Amino acid sequence: MKILAFDIGGTEIKYAFCDENFNLSESKSVPTNAHEGGKRIIERVVEIIKSCEGVDRIGISTAGQVDSVKGEIIFATDSIPGYTGTKIKEIIEAETGIPTAVENDVNSAAIGEAVFGAAKGCSDFICLTYGTGIGGAIFLGGKLFTGSSFSAGEFGHMITHADGKSCTCGGSGCYEAYASSTALVKSVSEFLGRPVNGREVFENFGNPEIKKLINNWIDEIVIGLKSLVYIFNPKLIVAGGGIMNEAYITDEINVRLQKTLMNSFRNVKVVKAQMGNDANKLGAAYLASKL
Repeated sequence: MKILAFDIGGTEIKYAFCDENFNLSESKSVPTNAHEGGKRIIERVVEIIKSCEGVDRIGISTAGQVDSVKGEIIFATDSIPGYTGTKIKEIIEAETGIPTAVENDVNSAAIGEAVFGAAKGCSDFICLTYGTGIGGAIFLGGKLFTGSSFSAGEFGHMITHADGKSCTCGGSGCYEAYASSTALVKSVSEFLGRPVNGREVFENFGNPEIKKLINNWIDEIVIGLKSLVYIFNPKLIVAGGGIMNEAYITDEINVRLQKTLMNSFRNVKVVKAQMGNDANKLGAAYLASKL
């Protein structure tokens, strides 16, 4: 079986072929050009599919809240205008005749980690990605838990600070306003008086004031994780996002989280996601293989 797997993000549409052994090949990407809107994005995906030969299945990992049964976008922010309501599965199957699976990007990444990566063999875990915001996914009893309307796992918008910082969701005090990589980069940029990126933050790790900001940010991560551990009692927490490649972060999260938990919850371990940028595509490909 030849699967064409896509990862649709706000910046890039990444795609690759996947064989029956889930080996990815010919990985490519094109700009999303999100400002052109959701309809044009899916048109671009269809153009890519039609340019490829011998494809048996399509797997789509995408930003936005996804009804994975109907394969459509339930809700998406204005970062991709007009994406809400887009019937991705229906459009692609009508245009190409190829069976298509569609899933939210963090859920896809969690499936990739569950089947092939850091959570392989673990039936109860949660997955969080720390980036521009904070995305989440939940595995219970070996199955992805999506909630009553396919929207479970919006961990970034749980409240960790009553009446706190404003959030892009329209609320205030949300977890991602304090614990996303964006929040860390913003605090360091404000301290240095110039814009920096995540890599530059850790290039300045030797600066005691920068290290203090990083440690404060890790404490914010732990605040949210503590609540999630008490709610879900997972065996494993998979932490994704490029910033988690810094070993100091996951090491410190584990140490600090263990100190705050009741004894009966201390079996949990936080690990870095293993599949990197391939997790979303592999998760989508796996779903497509089951069609």
